[in-house]
Amino acid sequence: MTTKAIMIQGTGSNVGKSMLVAGLARALVRRGLSVAPFKPQNMSNNAAVTSDGGEIGRAQALQARAAGLAPHTDMNPVLLKPETDTGAQVIVQGKRRGTRAAGSFMRDKAGLLEAALESFHRLAAQHDIVLIEGAGSPAETNLRKGDIANMGFAEAADVPVVLVGDIHRGGVIAQVVGTHTVLDEADRARIKGFAINRFRGDLSLFDAGRDNISRWTGWPSLGVVPWFWDAWKLPAEDMMDIASHAGGACKVVVPQLERMANFDDLDPLAAEPNVTVDIIPPGRALPGDADLVLIPGSKSTIGDLAYLRAQGWDIDILAHYRRGGHVLGLCGGYQMLGQSIDDPEGVDGRPGKVAGLGLLDVDTVMAGDKRVTESQAHTVEGNLPVSGYEIHMGRTTGPDCARAWLQLDGRLDGAASADGRVRGSYLHGLFTSDLFRADFLAGLGHQSTTRYDDGVEATLDLLADHLERYMDIDQLLDIAAPVTRP
Repeated sequence: MTTKAIMIQGTGSNVGKSMLVAGLARALVRRGLSVAPFKPQNMSNNAAVTSDGGEIGRAQALQARAAGLAPHTDMNPVLLKPETDTGAQVIVQGKRRGTRAAGSFMRDKAGLLEAALESFHRLAAQHDIVLIEGAGSPAETNLRKGDIANMGFAEAADVPVVLVGDIHRGGVIAQVVGTHTVLDEADRARIKGFAINRFRGDLSLFDAGRDNISRWTGWPSLGVVPWFWDAWKLPAEDMMDIASHAGGACKVVVPQLERMANFDDLDPLAAEPNVTVDIIPPGRALPGDADLVLIPGSKSTIGDLAYLRAQGWDIDILAHYRRGGHVLGLCGGYQMLGQSIDDPEGVDGRPGKVAGLGLLDVDTVMAGDKRVTESQAHTVEGNLPVSGYEIHMGRTTGPDCARAWLQLDGRLDGAASADGRVRGSYLHGLFTSDLFRADFLAGLGHQSTTRYDDGVEATLDLLADHLERYMDIDQLLDIAAPVTRP
């Protein structure tokens, strides 16, 4: 069978492209096709670790799961991980290439399109169809020169495009028709249809709007997709997507760090009916009735520690601990809990040494190679299995490491305070392990009642059902074009 490909682009960021690609992947797999997800360039600090020891965007890992595949670095060959407002770490085919300022990156993308095409064609050689996800919007015409995320890649790979608009944010007719207007003729001709996402209410009310878009653009509609209410049950990629989730009496409070990373650690907790996850935005104090304060990972540990202090959250965390509360720090959050963080070479930002929160008697030095690996572990007490991944720089040592609470691939990981109420670990994803999560919640006096992975699989099936009902997937397959071999 000839491999086909189609690209899903959006009228803007956060219009639901990632979710649609995941649902389409599951729907096409159920039709008997071998499907690969692909995003040439992504920007996210919520990275997933692949079996080949690299990093890709969390959305592509979810899409791979929907397609029944293990995540691979070819699914997201260029990943940008913001470290400051104007700079980002550049990951190419899973490996760190360096940190670049935004202006420098825009001026020099040498080799990035070639890497993206190489990865795309490797995937195409192994599957029936490649579902390509764009980034941001092709209407950002100031970014068209050198583009590898939207029309630049579509042109280079010679693939057709379906444009998705988000009616929830308003002005969707202008979103789609405006994109048609500003694109040059060649890019406009590459778009073969459009879809409208996140509709609420009576679908028939948008019939005239849908037809108006078709009349003004000449593009056929592939469907108006209602809001998918179970979307929160799937791992979020973008910080814009994370939100507090009201559940039961167990209250987990999470300070929303400026460079928060790998916040998928929160998803299994939010899925528990007995757990309320309260994500606290800047300018608001951490509530005093928490069972657990969870300090998440960070792309810039020292920078986010300064941000945490600027919000007064350090005072709130210490008060929470004095009241008898529990504190858990993961990766960057673990480093913040110690006595000091020393970054002599500036690998995490500016060189320097800062005091930590002092809740764990450990010290961290930011040095050495970045550790990126999937990990199998078990708890030191109880020997409970734990699966997860590591993605960090730095080494943490000190007296409280003598109370390490995880055995990770044959070595000890983590630290705990003498009273056991403060813990830290470098292992992300540990709460996806049902037995561990149940034991952890029991230590807070609450009960676990879910099987997390089963819930994700069921939600992906429901999403596929949703798209089968509201999108013309047959037409989408007709639009998909054969991949031209290099």
